[in-house]
Parts: sequence; C-alpha cells; structure tokens
Amino acid sequence: MKSVVKASLLSVALIGATANTAFAFDKLDDAIAGDHRSEKNKARDEYRHPKQTLEFFGFKEDMTVVEIAPGGGWYTEILAPALKGSGVLYGAHYPDTGKEDYYSRSRKALEKKLSSDAVFSEVKLTDFMPKEASELAPAGTADLVLTFRNLHNWGKMGVEQVFADAYTALKPGGVLGVVEHRLPESLDHADGYYSQSLAIEQAQAAGFELADTSEVNANPKDNAQHPKGVWTLPPVLRLGDEDREKYLAIGESDRMTLKFVKPTK
Repeated sequence: MKSVVKASLLSVALIGATANTAFAFDKLDDAIAGDHRSEKNKARDEYRHPKQTLEFFGFKEDMTVVEIAPGGGWYTEILAPALKGSGVLYGAHYPDTGKEDYYSRSRKALEKKLSSDAVFSEVKLTDFMPKEASELAPAGTADLVLTFRNLHNWGKMGVEQVFADAYTALKPGGVLGVVEHRLPESLDHADGYYSQSLAIEQAQAAGFELADTSEVNANPKDNAQHPKGVWTLPPVLRLGDEDREKYLAIGESDRMTLKFVKPTK
C-alpha cells in the first residue's frame, strides 16, 4: 500500500513539474506571438531568434532580469509580458537630462511606449550611463543582465564600465548575456561592429567567467564591410534603394551571442 501511495505522489510531483515548465515556455511563446508586437517587429524574429537566444541565456519567467539600454523596446516587448506577474524586469536606460539631447529623447520615447500597453505595467526603469557607474538594479539582486546590439555604441571604456555595473547588479551565479554585431577578427574596425575576443577579455577582466557561446544569431553572409557600416544592412538600410536587394539578401548582421557567469565564490 505504501508503495502505491509513494508512486502516486511521485506521479503528481512529476505532472506538477512538467506543468510548471510548460507554463514558463508558454509565457515566452505567448509574449513573442502577442498582439502588442507589430508585424514589423515580429518580422525581425527571423534574424534575432528571441526564444532560442533567451533560452540559451537560461531565461525563466520568475527571474529578476535587467535589460541594459532597451532603446526602442524590441526585446522589452518580449521580456515584459513573459516576466509579468512572476518575475521582475528592470529597464536600465539613458536618463532624461532635461535637455533636448539623444538621452532625453530616447528615455521619453521608451516611457511613452511603456505607458501604451498594460503588458509593460510592471517594468521598472533605472538610470544608466555607459561611461559612469550606474545602479542597473539593486546590487546582488539580478538573475540575468542582458544587452542587445549595444557594445559598439559604448566604446571600449564604456563597455568596461557596463560590465562592471552588470557584475555588481548580479547575484553570485547570475548570468550576463551579450548579443552584438561581430567584428571579424581579421579586421581592426568596421562601423557598428565589436570584437568578440575583446568583449570576452573585458568581461573576464570585470570578474566574469565565459560559460558558453552560441551561433544562434550568426550570419555568414555578412562580412562587415559595407559603405555605411552595419546600418547598411536591414532593418536600417541606410543606402535606401541603392543595392537594396543585395543587402536584403544578406539580412541582418552577423552577431556574437555570449553567456557569462558571475562566480559563486
């Protein structure tokens, strides 16, 4: 009789665990498919692979997550509903300086977006500047810190500071996830691209360990040598109609996808 009871309890536990796992994946799937996302943004999924990327970083719907420099909120549209009600999302973004500059315009645009739909109602904004020490989230509270296609904007000194800030925000064992336009190691520079080896070196200097790399966002068609840098490619297509089909055929940039871990000791 005891064996039957134990077997029944084990079955219930396994069903519960399976249901919880399915719930987590369903929330991410639902967020990606949500009506709050425009068709234009959904069209980028082909190149940005949001589900595979977030799963590679170990995303779970009950985590405390920081997205650094959300910009127009492309990933925020996915993270916010996937975490709503079960986790926490901090958007560490450029502050409103009180001046008519890029930082203020970007912050106001993001705030307007967040106020446009209830899926964003639990997002918490913090102030972030790439070359100044910034509290991305309360120290030691984040499970996952993410940045997408931003390193090239910050430059070497900025990246060093950002990685230091991410290290402070993360719990021991927490993950820093980086996606960035990848500079071929054969090139010294290309506008809008960043060296993978340099990014790894800088993260390790900040105290992180490289846990894994992924080619989920790789694009072998992109050689990084374009007239207007990475912005020659979609979605920007800075040359307009000039060679448009050529650059559409290449697609979005070749990207590194790097997973770093804050040591537990």
